[in-house]
Amino acid sequence: MAVEKQYSSDVEAILSHRYDNGADLWATPDKRLLKGGPFSTLASALLLLELGMEPSEPLLKDVANLIFSTWREDGRFKLYPQGGIYPCHTINATNVLCHLGYAADSRLQKTFQHLFDIQHTDGGWRCKKFSFGKGPETEFSNPGPTLTALSAFRFTSFLNKEQALDRAVEFLLDHWTIRQPLGPCHYGIGTLFMQPEYPFGNYNLFIYLYVLSFYNRAKEDKRFLEALNILESQLVDGKLVVGRINRKLAGFTFCKKGGPSELGTKRYNEILKNLGRSNVV
Repeated sequence: MAVEKQYSSDVEAILSHRYDNGADLWATPDKRLLKGGPFSTLASALLLLELGMEPSEPLLKDVANLIFSTWREDGRFKLYPQGGIYPCHTINATNVLCHLGYAADSRLQKTFQHLFDIQHTDGGWRCKKFSFGKGPETEFSNPGPTLTALSAFRFTSFLNKEQALDRAVEFLLDHWTIRQPLGPCHYGIGTLFMQPEYPFGNYNLFIYLYVLSFYNRAKEDKRFLEALNILESQLVDGKLVVGRINRKLAGFTFCKKGGPSELGTKRYNEILKNLGRSNVV
């Protein structure tokens, strides 16, 4: 898929931020690849892919090389020059590289094994950074990074063949019932969660359903179907209406808040395809 003419201004807007953080490819000189909100290295790559830019484009190949430059022999990615290497950093980097077509890369094979090795007892992934203090809820995994890990794993041969991933799916389905903030970073399911966010970013109803729809463990689960019914109740004429958006993307064509999004609807249609259904508009 190539970038459609109607979205060329959105691509140009993203590219206009490529040096904002002091170095090329939306990075800082010391390779902080998460800095910059929707215009960080990792997020910008995903935005460009969402708009139709091919992973084979030289720009995105350069982004992949930059991300791989932060890879370590134990499989982790160090996205900040100082401080700890948190599981969410490795998960986010891996997810972008999988979207860019590198799921079969030998380096990522080490990363996938590392993620299996550090999987928490409840099936998800978590770190030991307690920004909000410690409490019973912090003994759980972080739902957001767990969902992102499943997003990366769906590009691999482990999809629907690995029990460890079914455990991660079950953890997220359980969170639909629990709703309360979980994990050291306090991921909850409340009013904001229920407003479909597009493009995908935060832990949110839309990306929750999108990623889980790839996993057989979720497809017929009543919790998943209940969540899907809520999303579908917010459609207009079968189209995804953007409920939430990062304010820095407010002027973009493909994701106007409160309006239908053609590209967002394509993602919704993928959910239906994964479920063996079709969207009759």
